[in-house]
Amino acid sequence: MLLDIVFIIVGVALVLWGADRMTDGAVAIAKRMQIPQIIIGLTIVAMGTSMPEFFVSLTSALKGTSDIAVGNVVGSNIFNTLLIVGVAAMVAPMTILKSTVERDMPWSVVAMLLLAAFSINHSLSRWEAAFLFALFVAFVTYNVVSARKNKSSEETDEGGKSYSPLMAACLIVLGLACLVVGSNLFVDAATRVAQTLGVSEAVIGLTIVAGGTSLPELATSVVAARKGQSAIAIGNVIGSNIFNVLMIVGITGLVCPMDIQGITIVDLSVFTGSIFLLWAFSYTKYKVERWEGAVLTMVFLAYMIYLISNAV
Repeated sequence: MLLDIVFIIVGVALVLWGADRMTDGAVAIAKRMQIPQIIIGLTIVAMGTSMPEFFVSLTSALKGTSDIAVGNVVGSNIFNTLLIVGVAAMVAPMTILKSTVERDMPWSVVAMLLLAAFSINHSLSRWEAAFLFALFVAFVTYNVVSARKNKSSEETDEGGKSYSPLMAACLIVLGLACLVVGSNLFVDAATRVAQTLGVSEAVIGLTIVAGGTSLPELATSVVAARKGQSAIAIGNVIGSNIFNVLMIVGITGLVCPMDIQGITIVDLSVFTGSIFLLWAFSYTKYKVERWEGAVLTMVFLAYMIYLISNAV
């Protein structure tokens, strides 16, 4: 099992590094094609940060471990909403943009409620996945159209590294290769650990897998909160939640309809309840205070204790 734990760590490292390289390459090509920076952020960068969850979930579903695939998305959103926002808010109160509360959070609420409703019968069909993916296309289209209407007249080419077209293409290929190899290592090792410990694949997906793929968001949000850029951090968390459900589950379910046995009503209740709790806190002066961050973190810790106590 020690070797499997090493494989899990190596797999996570490869997936995260690969996602970074692929995003750098894609952004460089998009900038050369003179795609506006705001649209690059809303599409390519946002998708890039969801690539770890996507490849892990897709690989899990294809290998027949659907509980890890769905558990990864459910767990990642719980990590994002409760732990990441909670810890970041305790570091420094998090200001939230009005547009995030009024425009993006409702999308997140609808997406998470739909996934919970579709999962209650312990399966996800192709038509349900197609519906989620159609909503994802609508969400991206809506944001791109809004961004084009509201973009500043001085659209600049700031941010992101510049690469030659060949180097950018190599980064994309290298990033994809690391994502594929890392995802396979991660899923296989996590599955073996679950079998050795007698823990369900769903619990592994909700904890180890979800935690591993959510580490970049945690680090980024805490740093952003300390620098006073919390509006961006919380916007990224909400965007990540939407992408996780609509894009990842949508595409994964289209490729491979899933049988979901290990995700319980408690998991789905925490999953949906977390976004309603954050939404409620967000309406108090468009800010998540330190005490509210502490509440979110305590709910997360209570849920983790519940999962571990029921797994052993």
